Amino acid sequence: MSFSFPRRGRILSTGQCAQLEVIDLDGNRRVVFTADDVIEAPNWTPDGQWLVFNAGGQLFRISPGGGTPEHIETTGLDDLNNDHVLSPDGRAIYVSSDDGHLYSVPFEGGSPRRISNEHPTPHHYYLHGISPDGETLAYVAVERPEEERLVNIFTIPASGGPDRRLTHVSAPNDGPEYSPDGRWIYFNSELAASRPGHAQVFRMEADGSGIEQLTFDSRVNWFPHLSPDGRFVAYLSYPEGTLGHPPDKEVLLRLMSPTGADQHDLAALFGGQGTINVNSWAPDSKRLAFVSYPKDR
Repeated sequence: MSFSFPRRGRILSTGQCAQLEVIDLDGNRRVVFTADDVIEAPNWTPDGQWLVFNAGGQLFRISPGGGTPEHIETTGLDDLNNDHVLSPDGRAIYVSSDDGHLYSVPFEGGSPRRISNEHPTPHHYYLHGISPDGETLAYVAVERPEEERLVNIFTIPASGGPDRRLTHVSAPNDGPEYSPDGRWIYFNSELAASRPGHAQVFRMEADGSGIEQLTFDSRVNWFPHLSPDGRFVAYLSYPEGTLGHPPDKEVLLRLMSPTGADQHDLAALFGGQGTINVNSWAPDSKRLAFVSYPKDR
């Protein structure tokens, strides 16, 4: 049965589709759902019962076994982007809106509660991680007017409160995500880039100290995601020379250890933006969800 999503933002090209897929650690892939519209960024719920994704500025959930998506009501918010995370207890979804703010929404749907703060100069919030105790959110902020644009890593209490700056550099950063023990924040950055766009994977202590580079190759590496058991980091690897994290590229899903060792390919696919912007590990740490966008449906 076909399912229609709201049309907003990026659209697929003629003959292209979006496939919500699940892959195991041996590289075996299974298509959960196929859409004629852009769907993005699946989260797996902590109980393993649902995959949550965004489409057309709204949130949906579907069983990992397939079926028909269910809309998650976000009353008054219809401009959500692909940066969303679930609370460790599965009761709340934290979301980023195109209005630049962060919100909390009940998993069952309902009225959003704003978490983020007003700032005297531009400070656009993009959410990526939540601490294991559910108390703190990690995000990147696009700061300052466009001509002075900075993209740095901050945290904010999940209940609301003051922003805490972790980085203050001119090199772009993105995708901050906590390790399961709460010690580290993993992220991608151009801190070591000798040419624009050459992002690699880094980690730092949760207070912003002790930055370590984990990947050192010629490809462009984004969005590191820690498995719940702490054994693996999954990340998205773009071709050399890619700027940013665009859609419609031949990309790799790669795995490595938390220290950067044993880097290897898990899957090759046509995708990029929307594929794994947020953590999509199953709670058993044996599977990942992602979205591919094949053009030869």
